[in-house]
Amino acid sequence: MGKRGSKAPSSVTEIGAVRKNWRNRLSIALAFPNSYQVGMSNLGFQTVYHLFNSFDHVVCERVFSPVQGAPESVESKQALNAFDVIAFSLSFENDYPNILSMLHAGGVPLRSDKRDASHPLVIAGGVGCFMNPEPLAIFFDAFILGEAEPVIDHLVENLDLEKSREQVLKDFAANVPGAYVPSFYQPDYKEDGTLLSMNPYSGAPETIERVYVKDVDQAPAVTKIYTEDTTFDNTCLVEVSRGCPHGCRFCTVGYIYRPVRFRSEKVLLDCLDEGLEHTKKIGLMGAAVSDLPCLDELCRRGEETEAVLSFSSFRANNMSEDLVKSLARGKVKTATLAPEAGSQRMRDVIKKNITEQDILDAAQILVEAGIPNLKLYFMVGLPTETKEDVEEIVALTKRIKHRFLKASQPIGRIGTIHISLNSFVPKPFTPFQWAPMDDVKTLKNKIKQVKNGLARVANVTVAADVPRWAFIQALIARGDRRVGEILELAHKNNGNWPQTLKQTPINPDFYVTRQRFPEEVFPWDFIDNRTRKQFLLNEYNRALALE
Repeated sequence: MGKRGSKAPSSVTEIGAVRKNWRNRLSIALAFPNSYQVGMSNLGFQTVYHLFNSFDHVVCERVFSPVQGAPESVESKQALNAFDVIAFSLSFENDYPNILSMLHAGGVPLRSDKRDASHPLVIAGGVGCFMNPEPLAIFFDAFILGEAEPVIDHLVENLDLEKSREQVLKDFAANVPGAYVPSFYQPDYKEDGTLLSMNPYSGAPETIERVYVKDVDQAPAVTKIYTEDTTFDNTCLVEVSRGCPHGCRFCTVGYIYRPVRFRSEKVLLDCLDEGLEHTKKIGLMGAAVSDLPCLDELCRRGEETEAVLSFSSFRANNMSEDLVKSLARGKVKTATLAPEAGSQRMRDVIKKNITEQDILDAAQILVEAGIPNLKLYFMVGLPTETKEDVEEIVALTKRIKHRFLKASQPIGRIGTIHISLNSFVPKPFTPFQWAPMDDVKTLKNKIKQVKNGLARVANVTVAADVPRWAFIQALIARGDRRVGEILELAHKNNGNWPQTLKQTPINPDFYVTRQRFPEEVFPWDFIDNRTRKQFLLNEYNRALALE
């Protein structure tokens, strides 16, 4: 989790970027704490950029984490501290250390209480914020908790920088839906270190509702800037839905984006046609693309227009003939399935709601359609997991390979099965938010068990994440305001996390490997994410009952 940088913006060719004169305009740096390539592959980031620039009196420019030196905007090479507002888009906890690096290199004091009227207002939005903003609370003036579209008008309207910093933040708290101003809240802790309460003042509300788009047809999300330097390489991304109807117990998407919303066939066909004006490559994005009611219609439109469709995800038990045809026609070489666990017991624990037969049948259908390679996602460290459950990852992979080979024989070509093995990280607003995470040593042993079990299996490769970075991810994801001090120390140590974890007086295991009490107050409990805490606890207990 070192510092990640971006290619020099001057070397990138773009279509669709917005360039405005700064004169008499409110200047906003839309900052992404990772590389240009990663940031420009983020459809949400592009959507917010487009929304900000839809206001004539606003100039919004993009800033990414630099390889070295001070961050500057893509559009006009302005320094970070030259802007009136710095708005960070936060998606991944492992990017958070880059926030501090960007502020420091950009000449902006790290802590919000060290800034004055001469400094930009520093705010943040994105899914990372409405899961748990507290580990970043000491660094930000304000957060927006929820989806951007219903908030942007209110946000811009209340950015009157002729007012004092304090008054702007009071206006935020009073007038901007989903606004969270950390300086208006004081956390109190019990003697055992757990949170007692979050105490608001200055008129701030006790609970902040996560805002969301009620009618996603009114807010289509489609690529606005085309560039070759993204993960998707000049692909038009189209968001087909928000949320997921399946409610897997480990996954935040099924809980924090409720209610589930699908865009209509008409709107999506219009988005597809808009994308086809620029490229033949269309990527359909969503947590459960194969659940989209009009998916077959989109696939047929793709066939009529010779578009090459790709899909962010699909479920093993929900693969239509038109979907598979689209994959094959697009000359897709690798299809992805996510069994998540090897044993049926573990899939029941996490509420994956797919069977081994579903997985085997999906693998066969894909290979028979001419897609030679499979990528399989598995996790280790799930609640109640045993050594036997881990061994079942190996056994299931072998059974998939057997079906894979059988389906490949008539084609006369044998592809590869790629295993992606990830450490389970308990996340806020999921039933597993009470669960302890496995320690690093245990996770390493489980990964080793899978790798050893598949080492001699031909045409199977295994790539695993690094458990120590998963540990840091969990620390940030589940932390309270005190974790901000650990982030600050890591910054002072130039990203040396082993040294940081040795030096900090705060025990990281308290946040990562500790079993949470059923009645415990969490740092994120002040956010109303439309899912009752008791419902999540009931789901957790149902999972434990399957042990």
